[in-house]
Amino acid sequence: MEVILKTDVDKIGKAGTVAKVKDGFARNFLFPNGLAIPCTQGNLKKIEDEKQKQSFEHEKAKKEAIELQGKLAVLSLTIPVLAQDDKTYGSISVHDVAEALKEEGFEIDKAMVLLDEPIKSLGIYEVSVKLHPEVIAKVKIWVVKK
Repeated sequence: MEVILKTDVDKIGKAGTVAKVKDGFARNFLFPNGLAIPCTQGNLKKIEDEKQKQSFEHEKAKKEAIELQGKLAVLSLTIPVLAQDDKTYGSISVHDVAEALKEEGFEIDKAMVLLDEPIKSLGIYEVSVKLHPEVIAKVKIWVVKK
């Protein structure tokens, strides 16, 4: 029996693909658990429409991320910290960078900020922000003494 997988199934295939499985496996496991649907012309058309919709949404999100990347490229953040000489008391983490971006009007989740290790000294740094799987923006951060 041929089925269209709704989700990834180990050793069978990925979501949206047509897989040939035994009748009992489809009736007793895949259909009741909502992992697959029967392979019919109507269902194939529905899956193709969903793929096109996802592709359109993916492209839309990518365009928005590219626009935001342009805005972040010209942005320069200043984060004042307590320091002695060039060493800071504490460190600048992804949370601090996300908060500084929020103060500038950009809603960036801290999980999107890519920082290898916390910043522990004064200076100018470039921090990457992953806006989309294919779009990464660079933000210039000035860590200055209070």
